[in-house]
Amino acid sequence: MSLPHAILTALLEKPSSGLELTRRFDKSIGFFWPATHQQIYRELGRLEAAGRIRALPQQPSRGSRKAYEVLPAGRAALADWVAEPQEPKPVRDALVLRLRAAGVVGSHGLRAELERHLELHRRQLAQYREIERHDFPPERAAAENRLQHRVLTAGIDLERFWIDWLTDTLDELA
Repeated sequence: MSLPHAILTALLEKPSSGLELTRRFDKSIGFFWPATHQQIYRELGRLEAAGRIRALPQQPSRGSRKAYEVLPAGRAALADWVAEPQEPKPVRDALVLRLRAAGVVGSHGLRAELERHLELHRRQLAQYREIERHDFPPERAAAENRLQHRVLTAGIDLERFWIDWLTDTLDELA
């Protein structure tokens, strides 16, 4: 249910074509709410049919892309969704389950997989830090984008958690 809300959020931030949206998802929203290009295009059609977005008028030209904007009904639906109560989601992580299984069947091969995950989380943290450096410099700390920065810091904190947890777990295996 959250993909339409992610798209409405992105379109309220900046009216965009489907291609522009997929690129923006790949660079930001997709870090915490991934979606394929097909899912995004399908959802744009649903949102348009529901009267929540519309295609912007455009000059006819070869290869032009439809850009979308959010209508008042879409903004209201997003505002209602933001205010809805929601229970925290339980953790469901295959790596943690595999560690539990290793306690029963042995940890052969597990060290390499934990090290691979550690490297992946280090890379993701570096990517988030670069985004923070570029998009949220200290001199803009009090700007209107403070909530977007909080989303990024959640990602940074999660990556730091995984790096610490994996490092400690590898130490336990040693």
